Amino acid sequence: MSDPRSDKPAVLAVMKLPPFYVERLQRDFELLDRLHVTDPAAFSKAAPRIRAVTGGGESLVDRELMARLPALEMVSIMGVGYDKVDVAAAKERRIPVTHTPDVLNDEVADLAIGLMLSVARRLPQADRFVREGQWEQGAMPLARKMSGARLGIVGLGRIGQAIAKRAQAFGMSIAYTSRSRKDVPHDFHADVVSLASNVDFLVVITPGGAGTRHLIDAKVLKALGPQGYLVNVSRGTVVDEAALIRALQDGTVAGAALDVFEDEPRVPPALRALDNVVLTPHIGSGTVQTRHAMAQLAFDNLAAHFAGRALPTPVPECR
Repeated sequence: MSDPRSDKPAVLAVMKLPPFYVERLQRDFELLDRLHVTDPAAFSKAAPRIRAVTGGGESLVDRELMARLPALEMVSIMGVGYDKVDVAAAKERRIPVTHTPDVLNDEVADLAIGLMLSVARRLPQADRFVREGQWEQGAMPLARKMSGARLGIVGLGRIGQAIAKRAQAFGMSIAYTSRSRKDVPHDFHADVVSLASNVDFLVVITPGGAGTRHLIDAKVLKALGPQGYLVNVSRGTVVDEAALIRALQDGTVAGAALDVFEDEPRVPPALRALDNVVLTPHIGSGTVQTRHAMAQLAFDNLAAHFAGRALPTPVPECR
C-alpha cells in the first residue's frame, strides 16, 4: 500500500499558525507543524520530502534551516515583513519567497492613527484614571491636541501612504523620508534627523532588516525633541530601544506609542514602567478580517506554486 502522505506536498510550519490557515493547509498539503522544534528526530526523517515552508512575519527561516531541506521549493510568509527569512540563501537555490502585502495596509494604518491619538490624548491613562477612582479627586491633567499637528512618516510605501491619507482628515501637515522621493504632495526630507526636527509626531513604517537597524537612534530622538512623539508600527529593530528608554525617562521626547519591540514578546521592565508610553502587542494586522485575508493570500501563493502558476505576491527580491 502506498504512503498516503506522498499524495500531498509536505509543508513545514515554522510558527503556530491560526486555525483558519491550518484548515486550508491540511486540506491540500501534508502539514508538519513546527516539527523542527517539537520533534527533531521526526523532523530529520521528514526533512528530505519537505517542499515548502510557511510562517509569519516574525518567523526565522535561515540558511541553516534551508540547508536541512534538500527538496525545498518555496517559502510562503503570512505577513508583509520577512526580515528573518534569508532571502539571499533562498535565491542561491532559486527558491522563491512570498509574503502578503496590501491586504493589511488599512489595519496597520488604522492602528498608527489610533496609537497617535492614544499617546497624545493619553487614552490608556485616562481609562485608568476613571477605573482607579482618581476622577473623584479632581480633573485629569490636560493632554496634547493631535489635529493640525505636523506628521513625519519614515517610509512612504503603501502603508505609509495609507497613514498619510488618514492624517489628512485630521488636518495634519505631512512630511516624509524614504529611499527615494515619491510622486506625492508632501514635503520630502533626505534623512530621518531632518524629518524628526520638523515634526510633532514621527511614525515609523519602514521595513526591518540590517539596513534599517537602529535607524531611529539617540540623534533622531534628540531632533524630535521634548514636544515630539514617536510611533513605531514597523519592526522593533528599527528603533534603538535603549536610547528610546533614556529619551523617555529624561524628557528628550514627550512620549512614544509602540506596537513592536526589539525582543518580542519580551518588553524591558523600564519601558513598561513609563507613564508616557502606549504599548500594544504587535497587533498591526490583528483583526479577524485581515488575518483571514493574509492566510488566504499565503495559501494562494503555495497553491499557485504547486499548480505551476505565477506567484501572486513574491517579495521584491524574487520578482
